[in-house]
Amino acid sequence: QTLLDPYDPIRDYGPSALDVTHQATISGSYNLPFGHGQSLLSGASGAADKLVSGWQLNWIATILSGFPFTPNVGSNLSGNGDQHNPDRPSVNPAFTGPIITGNPNQWYNPSAFLLPVAGTWGNMGRDTLRGPDLRDLDMSLFKTTGITERVRLEFRAEIFNILNRANFSFPNLTAFSGGAISPSAGAITATATTSRQIQFGLKFIF
Repeated sequence: QTLLDPYDPIRDYGPSALDVTHQATISGSYNLPFGHGQSLLSGASGAADKLVSGWQLNWIATILSGFPFTPNVGSNLSGNGDQHNPDRPSVNPAFTGPIITGNPNQWYNPSAFLLPVAGTWGNMGRDTLRGPDLRDLDMSLFKTTGITERVRLEFRAEIFNILNRANFSFPNLTAFSGGAISPSAGAITATATTSRQIQFGLKFIF
């Protein structure tokens, strides 16, 4: 994070850039009750028992609220020489309606802001808006088969983002370009997680 005005740091009072208001991670595993000594197919033996027993279902669910962000004017309009261009816009008093649209083509409405007068800073606070939330569910299915008393073979089927949810990354923070609203203001061009992916593996344990 860069300071808007090093001589007046209170201007940058606001949520941390790493602030996550709500966060939950839930994980678990369940040994499927199939095979010898289990509640289902308990009479299986020999090759049949090796086929139906040893299955385990696992999951990890991750839920995060959006990270805070600050739109900027895209240039050093204040004229303080800061090449990081931390200049923020001013709030448009005539704007009505929600600033956050939730649309990945334009996550925030840039009409909610105005360019400050040259040589001044805008009055918008730092990190007052929130980016997209994240919801992800990963699942796996393991099958452990005993070969000898000390040797086992573990088959894994793992599915990442099983719901194939599009978890969007940050929007374009530059609200203005060339003194006018940027056509790409608020546009999201990347995702924070991959699409649904499936992988298989074998583990030899001895």
